[in-house]
Amino acid sequence: MNPQAKLIFITSLLLGTTITISSNHWIMAWAGLEINTLAILPLISKSHHPRAIEAATKYFLVQAAASALVLFSSMTNAWCTGQWDITQLTHPTSCLILTSAIAMKLGLVPFHFWFPEVLQGSPLTTGLLLSTAMKLPPITLLYMTSPSLNPTLLTTMAILSTALGGWMGLNQTQIRKILAFSSISHLGWMAIILAYNPKLTLLNFYLYVLMTTTVFLTMNSMKVLKLSTLMTAWTKVPSLNAMLLLTLLSLAGLPPLTGFLPKWLIIQELTKQDMAPAATIISLLSLLSLFFYLRLAYCTTITLPPHTTNHMKQWHTYKPTPTLIAILTTMSITLLPASPMILTLI
Repeated sequence: MNPQAKLIFITSLLLGTTITISSNHWIMAWAGLEINTLAILPLISKSHHPRAIEAATKYFLVQAAASALVLFSSMTNAWCTGQWDITQLTHPTSCLILTSAIAMKLGLVPFHFWFPEVLQGSPLTTGLLLSTAMKLPPITLLYMTSPSLNPTLLTTMAILSTALGGWMGLNQTQIRKILAFSSISHLGWMAIILAYNPKLTLLNFYLYVLMTTTVFLTMNSMKVLKLSTLMTAWTKVPSLNAMLLLTLLSLAGLPPLTGFLPKWLIIQELTKQDMAPAATIISLLSLLSLFFYLRLAYCTTITLPPHTTNHMKQWHTYKPTPTLIAILTTMSITLLPASPMILTLI
C-alpha cells in the first residue's frame, strides 16, 4: 500500500477515535465511529485477496447497521427527553437499542458472527487494530452510558459471550480465529461488570489490549498464521516462543501473571454485589478458553513435530527480539505485584 495512503488511514483512525471518546453530543460520537469504519476498510482489503474483500464487505455491513442503530437510539432518546448529551441517555427503549448497537460494534454474543470471519480475512497488523483500537470508542460509549444500561441484559450477554467465545474456539486451527474467539470471551468479562463498576471494565480492556498486542506482534514477527506453522516456529526464534508462552498463559488469566488481575477484581466485585452465581458461572466458562490458550502454548514450546512426516524446519534467525515486544511481554507477565498501585490509579 502507498505510504501516503496508509498515513492518511492511520491518522483518520486516530481522529475518529479521538472524536468519539472526547464528544458529549451523540452526533459527534456517531461521526467519529463512521470515520473509524471508513478508515479501517482499506486496511482490511489491501491485499485484494477475495477473502480480504469478503471480510471488508462483512465489516462494512455490520458496522453500518450498528451505526444506524446508534443514531436511532440517540434520536429516540432526544425525541422523548429533549437531551442529545451522551450521559443523559435515560429512555429505556433507547438504552436497549444502544446496548444492541454497541454489542454489534464490539462483537458481543449474539452479534458475534462477523468478528472471527473478518479477523481471518485481515492481515495480522489490521487484525490487531480490529481487536484493540477499534474497540476503544464503543467501550467508551458504554462507559459513559453505564448508569442507564440494563444490568440483566448485560449479564446475560456477558455469560453467553464467555461461553460461546470459549466453546467455539476449541476446534480452531487458525490463530486469527482463535484470537477472535478469545476477544469475544474477554468482552464477556468486561460486559458483566460494566453496570456495577465501569472502571474495572476499562482496566480489563487496557490489560486485554496490552496482552493481545503482544501476541499479535509476536505472531507477526514469527510470520505464523496457523497451529501447524506454530509447531515448527520454535527453531526460528526460540526466545520469542518462550515469551509467547508466558503471554498466552497471562491472557488465559493464570496467577501470578498480569491477566489474573482483572479476573480477580471482577469476581471480587461481583461477589460484593450478591452475584456469586454469575461469578461462579463466568469463572467456570473461562476454563473453556483456558483450554485453547493451553493448546496454543503447548504448540508454541512443548510440541516437537513428528519425525515421520516431511516438514521443513524454519531457519534460525539471529535477529534480536524487537524492543517493543520485549517491553509489552514484560508488562503482560509482571504487573500483578503492582496491582495496589494500579488500583489507586483507577
